Parts: sequence; structure tokens; C-alpha cells
Amino acid sequence: MRTELGPDRCADPHIAAVERNLRACVHCGICTATCPTYVLTGDERDGPRGRIVMIQRMLEQDAPPTAEAVHHIDRCLSCLGCRSACPSSVDYARLVDQARAHIHETYRRPWRDRWMRASIAYVMVRPALLGAGLRLAQLFAPIATRWPGSIGLMARKAVAIPPAEKTPLPKSTGAERVALMPGCVQQALAPSIDRAAARVLARRGLASAELDGAGCCGALAHHLGRRDEAKAWAKRAIAAFEKSGAAHVLITATGCAAHLADYAQLFCDEPDWQPRARVFAAKVRDFSDLATPRPAYAPEHLSVAHHIPCSLQHGLKRANGGEAALKAAGYALREIPESHLCCGSAGSYSLLQPEMAAALRRRKIDNIAMLEADIIASANIGCLTHLAGPDAPPVVHPAELIDWAEGGPRPAALRPKSAVAATREPR
Repeated sequence: MRTELGPDRCADPHIAAVERNLRACVHCGICTATCPTYVLTGDERDGPRGRIVMIQRMLEQDAPPTAEAVHHIDRCLSCLGCRSACPSSVDYARLVDQARAHIHETYRRPWRDRWMRASIAYVMVRPALLGAGLRLAQLFAPIATRWPGSIGLMARKAVAIPPAEKTPLPKSTGAERVALMPGCVQQALAPSIDRAAARVLARRGLASAELDGAGCCGALAHHLGRRDEAKAWAKRAIAAFEKSGAAHVLITATGCAAHLADYAQLFCDEPDWQPRARVFAAKVRDFSDLATPRPAYAPEHLSVAHHIPCSLQHGLKRANGGEAALKAAGYALREIPESHLCCGSAGSYSLLQPEMAAALRRRKIDNIAMLEADIIASANIGCLTHLAGPDAPPVVHPAELIDWAEGGPRPAALRPKSAVAATREPR
């Protein structure tokens, strides 16, 4: 398609990437069938093709976008199913990321929306603050859970999350060192996942250690259009890894891993940092890369609905999502119908777009129910918390399932609540 961004605008590498991808798009519409929001609404503005038109108009005018454009771009999950389906290799991520940055810089949102987004960007990336917020929500649950909108939704999610105790990573030795990035949300909600992953890797001769000095990967800020904040978190992670001397960097949340692997593009306008970001991204590994299949016997004969997160399917392009290791551990995997469609979590999306997220979750849970599976396995903390609920089987990270089959503790989600409170993670 033709563009009118001009050579001056395209001097910005981010705009140049937008221009290349706009030109590649032929508006064939194949992407619409893979877009969760379009599948739900049937509205062209809620599909990639319609959003691309709005993004092009917004950026060519170089002016604040209309409220209509913001509404429909906000409803994009960034699942990138459209990117996987596109026959013209349009990298939709480059388009929607620039659109979000442009909206953040030029559009004045209603104050409630501004407050919500600022709170997410500040609180959720700091595990101590998030943990304190969870405890407050649980303390005032009778009142907080009845509040309308996103605040009540957050409170209801908080009440459903069992107390988590962070213990040191198990000591391990190995020929190769893996820097385990702590991240943010997962450290507050489910620190046991990293401990399970470290035990699994230790059995494969890989020594894990926390990446000191790193924190959030920056994905939450990035998807809110807050590019400078995302870069600040990324610089911390890159500098910390350079000091670590580790062979690989691992984060056990696939949404974060997909963002880490894209650091070079984040710094395409900073020639001093882009080479460092590219080296870092080349060292990023998903848990499924390192947890090579190893024969084991699942303690119980369980059927597993394997939910492969969008970030793993379309971001990291691991279509099988590490299913070989789960099968080798003795679990019976069942493929979820419409597995290419997002569950509605998408980072902070379930808080900012609760109605759309709830509809997508209901569709995913209905598809899972047809399998009559005992548990759901998912490798992303957002999917784990979003899918969990009284209407769904227990949701467990693959690292915990593999660790259990290889002699580790029973995953917390599969234990009675009283037992969860009394159990301590093995050191």
C-alpha cells in the first residue's frame, strides 16, 4: 500500500519500520480470521486490517488520534496471531507498538484511564508494591471485591491468589550458567515457578542464578506506549547480564521472554545500545529450549490441556510450546480447540479491557471444558492467573509439572489450600 510518511519522518528508525510494513500490507484480510477481537465482534476496526488503516492515518497526519482510533487500537491484544498468518510477512508489532507510543505522547485520556495506566506501570513492575497491594486487597476483600470496574476486578483476582513465599533458588552446579531474570509480577504471584525451573535445569547440568540488578523486563511499560520507561528497564537487564558472565538468560514467563528477544528493535534508534541489545537478545532462551525431554513418571495419571501462550506461538515462534518435555514426563497432553486464539490475558489487557478479556477467557474455558482435562498447563504468568478460577481446572506452569514428575514437590495449584499455606519450598 502507498504511504505518505516522507523521508524526514522516516529518518526515525521506528517510523522507517512502520513505513516498510505499511508498504508490505496488501489488505488481503487473511489476518482477520486469526484476530481474537475480530472473531468476537466482526467489526473491521477490531481487526488488523482496520487497525492498520487507522494507524497509517494517525501517523501520516502526525497529530493526536481520534477517540475512535484509540478505542480500537486499545482493544488490540498484541497476540501477533496476525503476524504468523500474514502471507506478506507484515510485522504488525512494529505498527501497533509505534501507534501506542504515539497515542501515549499525543492523546489525553480521561483521568480515570490515565490513573489506571500509571498505576499499572508503577505498581505491577515492583514486586514488593504488588505484593503489598495483594495483601491489602485480601484484607479488605468484602468491600474491595464489590467495587465496579477494573479496581474490583483486581481485588477479585487478588483474593483468588494464594499467599506466596519467595525462597532462595536451589543451589546447583553445571558446565553452563543460566542467568534467571526475576521479572516482576511472577515474583509476587508465583515465585515457586522459578524454583521449579531451577531444579529442572539442575538435573540437566545447568546452573541457575538470579540476574542481580535486573528487574522488570519492560514489557508492561512497552505495551502501554511508555517507550522511555521500557528502555530504562531494558538497560538495567542488559547491563546486569553483561556483568553476570552467564551463557544464557532465562525468564520463565513467555510474555517477558518474547519482549526480551525483541530488545534490538526497541533500541533501533540508539546506536550505542542496539548492538548490546542484539547480543543480549541472542542469549535469551525460553524454558522449553533448556528443559530438554527426559523420561520420567508423572506421580498421577493426569490429562493436561496444553495452553500455548500467544507470546510463545507467535512471539517466540515455538509452535509446539515445549510439549515434548511434558510428554516425556508422563503427562497425557490434549490440544485445545482454537489454540491459536488468545485467552484474553495479554499482560495488563485483562485489567484495561475487562469485558473483551472476559469474553475471550469464556471462549477458551469452553474449549478446554470439551477436553475434560484434569489440569491446564501454561507457560505465561498472565495466562495462568487469567484462566484460573472455580470454573476451570487447576492451572500450572510446565516447569512445576516437569519438576514434580522428576521428584520435586507437588505444584501448589494441585494441593489443598490448607496444605499450600503450610508447605515450604525445598531449598
